[in-house]
Amino acid sequence: MLDPDQLAALAAVHRRGSFDLAAAQLGVTPSAISQRIKALEERIGTLLVVRGQPNRATDTGLRLIRHHDDVALLEAALADDLPRTADGPPVLRIAVNADSLATWFLPALAAAPGPLWDLVIDDQDWSEGWLRRGEVAAAVTGGPGPVQGCDTIALGLQRFRAAASPAFVARWFADGVNAATLSQAPALVFNDKDGLQRDWMERQTGLRLAPPLHRIASPEGFVTAALLGIGWCMNVEPLVHDHLAARRLVDIVPDTPLDVPLYWQVARLAAPALAPLTRAVRQAAAAALIPADTPRPTPPPADRPPALPRRRP
Repeated sequence: MLDPDQLAALAAVHRRGSFDLAAAQLGVTPSAISQRIKALEERIGTLLVVRGQPNRATDTGLRLIRHHDDVALLEAALADDLPRTADGPPVLRIAVNADSLATWFLPALAAAPGPLWDLVIDDQDWSEGWLRRGEVAAAVTGGPGPVQGCDTIALGLQRFRAAASPAFVARWFADGVNAATLSQAPALVFNDKDGLQRDWMERQTGLRLAPPLHRIASPEGFVTAALLGIGWCMNVEPLVHDHLAARRLVDIVPDTPLDVPLYWQVARLAAPALAPLTRAVRQAAAAALIPADTPRPTPPPADRPPALPRRRP
């Protein structure tokens, strides 16, 4: 039988990235963490942690971390029926995109108290990878999968608006919104994984454009930067609704939202422990997202870019 303390040390080193931080999390010394990892590597007969900045588990190490998480989830489900078996609240790791976290996901967490949450923030088009590697128990994803061993629930459409300040539009789009002006106007992206701006531009022009980019890894920062005229960007609608209504921000092309489908994927082994959160996620998403059966905007044919409005100061 594998030593649970050794497995916990391995998981903590991988997720915190260092022996010191893993020791602080588990309330032991870095030396104890090192000894536990060494003993586990000797037991398994292979390297489990690649030392570096940060430290990361090997493929075999990740498999053992999945086993550690599976056992923790089974014990959490058992504790619901036998409370005296619980050593403390379980820690459940979830992957979620930043736009959902900034708008509707935190109320879902608040409605499902009990566990300790360890949130991984990643783009909805990349969060499936965390599930496939077994590093999270559930994820908000941009695709239905299916990820092996997981169940998928469609949540709805997250709407984004291509918006900027009126002054920015007057400066950069005085000659209209087209491939030439979009190639020159600075855009905001969350990080290198963020393809929403690129996708919206391709829908409008039929072309893959490469404008100058500001990188700001914050949905709230996007809104502030757009208000200040730093760039245009795809803003998640709930964060800019009031600004659009007050004309502090404007759609750079009217009636051209980008709707992104979201899904909740849960590892089947984790499903009992996560059942309260799954209910809360479905309720919060139903209140905040556009129903999945709503017709999505149809992109123009790539060889016939739309006639876009001319804008003047």
